[in-house]
Amino acid sequence: MISNTTFYTVHCRTMWPGNWCTVTEAVAGLLVMLLFMSYASAEVATCCDGRQNGALCVGPLGGTVCVKLVDSVSESQIYQIKHTSSIILTIKKNDVILGPLQNKYLFIPSKGTFSISNLSLTDSGEYVLDVFDSDGKKKEYQTLNLSLEAPVTSLRLIAECLSEGQVKVSCLSEGGNNPQYSWTLNGNKPSGRELLSGNIESNTIVLRPNVAGRLVCSVRTKVSSLLKEKITSTCDFVNCTSNGIHISKWVFKENNTLCVEPSPETHSIMAVLLPIMSGAIGALLIILVVSIGIFCVKRKKPNHKEENNYDQKRSNAGQGRRREELSKETQAEYGKVKKQPRLSVDMTYGNMDNSLYGNVDESIYANL
Repeated sequence: MISNTTFYTVHCRTMWPGNWCTVTEAVAGLLVMLLFMSYASAEVATCCDGRQNGALCVGPLGGTVCVKLVDSVSESQIYQIKHTSSIILTIKKNDVILGPLQNKYLFIPSKGTFSISNLSLTDSGEYVLDVFDSDGKKKEYQTLNLSLEAPVTSLRLIAECLSEGQVKVSCLSEGGNNPQYSWTLNGNKPSGRELLSGNIESNTIVLRPNVAGRLVCSVRTKVSSLLKEKITSTCDFVNCTSNGIHISKWVFKENNTLCVEPSPETHSIMAVLLPIMSGAIGALLIILVVSIGIFCVKRKKPNHKEENNYDQKRSNAGQGRRREELSKETQAEYGKVKKQPRLSVDMTYGNMDNSLYGNVDESIYANL
């Protein structure tokens, strides 16, 4: 995209007339700056001042280097940058004409800065800036030496307990030439009361016993910088036998799981919770049994009512039949009573005869 924009800027005046070309040049320049800024921010980048003849710059391998070559670019002059006798780019009347490797180099006339991206070993060496007047006569000659270094790619912190409870911490970096180290403990440089040996500019330090906190190691080179932090704890001495193995050593308190037994607090908590849990389970069982009993009673109660009604009906029916049988028996007995013949016996008791009492009515026998 950079090469297309540059080509468009160089040849704009030959294709489009007047103000339209000026507007498109401004838009193209803005796009180039934005692209360069986003590209540079995504990589490891360093900048240096190359305005002095023979200046030395250091760039990161695989990254980007930005060099300030001139204060400003004059439209009346022609600028040319060469590397290993090959012309990289030419600036004429603020127009940038790039060489074969158009995607690798970038020059911003308004800032006078020259950038090289995706640095490799072949990019190191001497760069030459030639300045010509409008007639093509050389006016100035300036050189720049570029060296490359590998940036720091990773950083590790390793901590261990020593024989007397001290804490040794090592800061191990990968990549980078001549790294410089620095340390902080809880945001401040470790003091003599906290630091037993080593210094804050070495990659290994030893903290005194019972010193802990947030430890940060920073590493810096000419082309990169990195930092790593670790929360350290104090050391405890362990002397026990676990699984038949005798253990006697200093270990970090936070990682002391070699001879750990269940704490009394755990036992006390379980002792309190166990009766509560047992009581709750027992109460639930009682409620369950009572609920089942009530359910069964409710299921059987309607059947008792039906049986009682059935028994009552049977009793009433039996009583009715009994009354009916008694009535029939009564009627039968009543039918057996017959009229008795009249006895004509004269009863004489002295002067008395039956005429004294009169005749006995026949209806008496019928009513018996």
